[in-house]
Amino acid sequence: MTAPAVPDRVGDYDDVYGRSVDDPEGFWRKAAEAVGWDQPPEQAFRLRDDGMADWFPGGTLNTCYNAVDRHVEAGLGERIALIHDSAMTGDVRRFTYRQLQTEVARVAGMMAAFGVAKGDRVLIYMPMVPEAVFAMLACARLGAVHSVVFGGFAAAELAKRIDDATPKLVLTASCGLEPNRVVAYKPLLDEAIALSVSKVERCIVLQRPQLTAQLLPMRDLDWADALSGSEEAPCTAVAAGDPLYILYTSGTTGIPKGVVHDHGGHAVALTWSLPNIYGVRPGETFWAGSDIGWAVGHSYIVYGPLFLGCTTVMFEGKPVGTPDAGTFWRVIRDHDVDVFFTAPTAIRAIKREDPEGREVAAHGTGQLRALFLAGERADPDTLGWAERVLGVPVIDHWWQTELGWPALATCLGLGPPATRHGSAGRPVPGYRFAILNAEGEELPAGETGDIVIRLPLAPGALTTLWQRQAHFVDAYLTAHPGYYTTGDAGLIDADGYVHVMSRIDDIINVAGHRLSTGGIEQIVAAHPDVAECAVVGVADALKGMVPLGLVVLKSGVSRDEASICREVVERVRNELGPVAAFKSVAVTSLLPKTRSGKVLRSTIRRIADGEAFTMPATIDDPSAIGAIEAALAKLTANAA
Repeated sequence: MTAPAVPDRVGDYDDVYGRSVDDPEGFWRKAAEAVGWDQPPEQAFRLRDDGMADWFPGGTLNTCYNAVDRHVEAGLGERIALIHDSAMTGDVRRFTYRQLQTEVARVAGMMAAFGVAKGDRVLIYMPMVPEAVFAMLACARLGAVHSVVFGGFAAAELAKRIDDATPKLVLTASCGLEPNRVVAYKPLLDEAIALSVSKVERCIVLQRPQLTAQLLPMRDLDWADALSGSEEAPCTAVAAGDPLYILYTSGTTGIPKGVVHDHGGHAVALTWSLPNIYGVRPGETFWAGSDIGWAVGHSYIVYGPLFLGCTTVMFEGKPVGTPDAGTFWRVIRDHDVDVFFTAPTAIRAIKREDPEGREVAAHGTGQLRALFLAGERADPDTLGWAERVLGVPVIDHWWQTELGWPALATCLGLGPPATRHGSAGRPVPGYRFAILNAEGEELPAGETGDIVIRLPLAPGALTTLWQRQAHFVDAYLTAHPGYYTTGDAGLIDADGYVHVMSRIDDIINVAGHRLSTGGIEQIVAAHPDVAECAVVGVADALKGMVPLGLVVLKSGVSRDEASICREVVERVRNELGPVAAFKSVAVTSLLPKTRSGKVLRSTIRRIADGEAFTMPATIDDPSAIGAIEAALAKLTANAA
C-alpha cells in the first residue's frame, strides 16, 4: 500500500486551471498521490475509442480503506468521522473513525456471509440513518457495487431499478420518518419485488423503533439478527476502473439510467475537491444537507469528507417544520460546521418562513464560513438574501449525477470567492466548457446555446450506463461529437463565468430532483378518461420548477373534470411518489401541435410562466393557443 500524501490547496485558480488543461496527465498524477493505492497506476488516463478516458489504469485500491481504515492507521481513530442528527427523533449519534471502521467491517462481514462478493450488486433502500452509510462503505470494502435508491421511492420505480441492477441482496429499513407521519418501506419493497422480473434472494431489514416490519420467511432477515456474530471483513483491492456504484437518474424514455462511477477516478476527484473547491481542511466539519439517495449524498455526505479525514454530518429532517426555520442553523451551531452545502429550494423554504432572518440574528451560525448551493439554478434573490442574513460567502455551483462532483464553481480553496449572481461560476480545473449551437458551432461570449464539455471528462465522472454502453454514447456523446452533452442551455460571459439557464430536453428539476416529463405523461395517459396529455415544467418560487399537466379528455366523457384531475394527480403520486410534486392538472380541448404531431411544449411552458411568445410557424391549429390560455386561467381561478 502506497502511503497517501496529505492533500493540500494547490495554488490560485488561473494557475491551477491552466495546468489542469495543459498537462492533465501530470496534474492528475499529482492529485492521485493523495489516495492510498495497493498498486499505483501506470498513468493518469488512457483515452477510449468513444473519446472518454479510463482513469488511473493499472492502479488498484479500496475505496473503504481510503475513507476509513487509512485514518485509523494514521493515528486518527478517535477523530469524529460521522455525526447523525435526527430532528425527527431528537437523537444525535457520533462515531469516531475507529468505531466507523468496526461498524463497516461487521456489516461487510454480514453481507459476505450471504454470498456477496466483488462485483455483486447490493440495493440499498434506506432512510437517513447511520446504517445506510455503513452499508455503502461495506459494499466498497468488499468490492461489491451498491445502488442506493431514495427511501420511500414508489414501488413501480423501485422495481425498474431492481430489474436493471439485479441485486444479490437488498438492505432496507422498516420505515422512514417525515413530519407528522411514518413512511413504511417494507410494503413498498414487497410490491416492487412482486412487480420485478429479477427476484431478490435475500432482504435484510433494519427495524426502527417507530415501526416493526413484517418479515417474509425464507427471504427476509432482521438486521440485528443477521449482524449478530458476523466477522469483520477485510478490504478487497479492486481495479481503479471497476464500478463503485450505480445511481439511477431519470431518462427521457421513462426508463431509468444507471449511471456508473468507478473507484479510482472517484477517489482522486473527491479527495481533490474538498480542499480546493470547498476550502475544507482535514479534521474540519462538512455538512451536505442532502439525502444519500442522490449524488450529493454519495459524494459529500459519505465519500468526499471521509476521504479527506473530515467530520461529516448526516441529518434526518427538513429545513422547515422540524420543528422550525431555525433547524439548519441549530445543526450548524451544535456540530461546529465549517462549510455547509444544500439546495436553493431549502434556502427558499427557510426564507419564506423567516424572511427577516430572525433565527440567525438570535442564535448565529457558529463557525460557519461558507454556504454552497447546487441542485437547481440559484436565483439572485435567494443568493442575496442568504448573503445578507448569514454574512458569509454564498456560492452557487453546478454539477450532475453523471459528473459526480462539481464542474462549475467559485473554488473557495483557489483564491478569493469572486462570485457572480446568476452564474454557477467558472469551470472547475479538469473541465473544459463550450457553448454550441444546433449545428455544433462554438458560440461567442454572451450567446445562449447548448452547454457542452470537451472530452475526455475529468476523473470522477460517469464511465458508462449500467449494461447500456450504446445508450450512453447516444445519450451523451452523439449530439456534439467530441463533447459531452450536459442537456442544459446557457451562456459563457466575457469573463468566463458560465450561466446555466434551463434544460434543453424534457427533464425537469424539482427542488434538485431530476424528473422526466415523458415518464409522468405515460402515467397520466393511462387514465381511462384521458385521450392525450402534455406535462411541462413551470417556474415555482419554492421548488424552482414543478410539473404541470394538461389533459384532453376522450370524446363522450361527461364526468366531473375536477374529479378526473384529482385521480390523475393520485396516479402520479402512487407511481412516482411525492417527490414528483405533481399537483396541478388542467383540462383543455386542444393541445398545440406541429403539423407532424409534435406537442409544442416550449410554447405551453412560456404561456404557463407568463412569458412572451410568438405563434410557432409550424403550429397546426392556432386556436389551440387560446384553449391552453383558457385552461390555465381556469386552473388559476380554482386555486385562488
